[in-house]
Amino acid sequence: MVVASKRAGFWRRHRRLKWVAGALLLVIVALGVAVAVLMHRAEPILREVIVEKLQEHFHARVELASFHISLVNGLWAEGKGLKIWPPSEVVGVTVPGATPPLMQLAEFRFHAPLHYKPGKPIRISVVELKGLDVDVPPRTHFTHVASDGGSSGSSKPAMSTLLHFVVNRIECDGARLRIETSKPGKLPLEFDIAHIKLTDVTEGGPMRFDAQLTNPRPAGMILTSGNLGPWVVEDPGETAVSGSYRFEHADLGVFKGIAGILNSTGDYHGVLRDLVVDGQTDTPDFRLTHFGTPVPLYTHFHAQVDGTNGDTWLQPVDATLGQSHLTAVGQIVRQQEKTLKDGRTLPSGHDIELRVNVDRGHIEDFLRLASHSGTPMLTGVLALKTALEIPPGKETVLERLTLNGNFSLDDTEFTSTKIQNWVEQLSLRGQGDPKAAKNAGSDVRSAMQSDFQLSGEKVSLPNLKYTVPGAEIDLKGTYGIDGSTLDFVGTARTEAKVSQMVGGWKGLLLKPADRFFEKDGAGTLVPIHVNGTREDPKFGVDLKRMKHSSPEMPGESH
Repeated sequence: MVVASKRAGFWRRHRRLKWVAGALLLVIVALGVAVAVLMHRAEPILREVIVEKLQEHFHARVELASFHISLVNGLWAEGKGLKIWPPSEVVGVTVPGATPPLMQLAEFRFHAPLHYKPGKPIRISVVELKGLDVDVPPRTHFTHVASDGGSSGSSKPAMSTLLHFVVNRIECDGARLRIETSKPGKLPLEFDIAHIKLTDVTEGGPMRFDAQLTNPRPAGMILTSGNLGPWVVEDPGETAVSGSYRFEHADLGVFKGIAGILNSTGDYHGVLRDLVVDGQTDTPDFRLTHFGTPVPLYTHFHAQVDGTNGDTWLQPVDATLGQSHLTAVGQIVRQQEKTLKDGRTLPSGHDIELRVNVDRGHIEDFLRLASHSGTPMLTGVLALKTALEIPPGKETVLERLTLNGNFSLDDTEFTSTKIQNWVEQLSLRGQGDPKAAKNAGSDVRSAMQSDFQLSGEKVSLPNLKYTVPGAEIDLKGTYGIDGSTLDFVGTARTEAKVSQMVGGWKGLLLKPADRFFEKDGAGTLVPIHVNGTREDPKFGVDLKRMKHSSPEMPGESH
């Protein structure tokens, strides 16, 4: 009773303290309610500012599914489900009504300080984006009409005059850029961007970017940096872009038939729809997987790229394969899958058409690629011109590759001792020196030239002319790349007569036969065949053809 009486007396003596505590509690509650109300009212205001600002910039419909803010350690804002459609309120430009969004953004987040001075911009240090999809329509999507000189857009006062934001940096993870094409049968061009950073973000000016692009085939990461913009609202495909790139450790093994690790660097400039690219590639272990013999390949290229579909025009490619120099011009275009009238289906993919010129070549560099052992069939100086085509398909590159052109070889020597000895004997006997032919060992070089076609892993040579001192061989036939099989027929002509080629007492006995082999100014003209394989060739005189072509063979009479 005494304690309770003392407590009651205390509160009677300190009634003011009781009222002050109650008042402070009410103030705190009121402030909390006020902040909650302000936050609730500020969210739609800021949301409207963001939507209006984007609508002003893109002259298009903008939607924002949700937007929330927090005042913990400054102003934090985050939104989800942002969609921006192509411009529909630009003077002189109209777009179809049913159009997919130009941009879709899954999430965004940014931070700004709480202090604000009228007339001064609110500076945002970084805007974080996730799940950005940009779908650039084709140029034909935009219909340009005559301007009436008026202004477009809403006439209501812009709320952005009250609030003005400046962004220092934009960071984005998981973006995709898709550039549509109006060309029938062409696939759009897509870029998967793992990460991109934009700096120097100013309205109406270019932005600096650093990006990591995921390249699907061949798999690898492309690091690139440069400048983008200013953004062309009337036609985003005309937005300027320039920069440099680096592509490292790209495995070419994903393409059936070839292999090697490629590295590439270069620069590009232009607009999204039309890029000019200058670069170089280095593949020190380029090879055909069927044979597996590596040959270093280096290229320097100048190309024009249609950004709407990835079609590339090479103007030209300057390449070095081993010690051989070649140039190529042509195009690499992407085709959609289509069914022909006869029911056959042409698969989607890249169709490659090039004109190749080997002006300082060595045949051994090219033959080494098509050799299991790495030992070429012959060596020599090569000059070649050909049309090359690799259509899309699931088969290996070698199976799809077709060539149609001509070549010449000089200073040629076979790596097979057996073949080279035969060449030397042919040359010496053709000059009428059979004694030297018995001890063949001289350094005889030959030359050859022909048109050629390669298709289905088989080389066809319709007019192969092979010459050595004292002899000339004309052949036609095929060479199978896979099994190195030879199948040729033709004629051999020599300067010497048959008796001179044989020499000695046998030559004396053959003197009466010389007249049967002399023809068309040649000392000797006989039909021959070459078959077997590259490692074990078979040479012989075609007696059946000789009989039919000569009505008076030795020992025969009508």
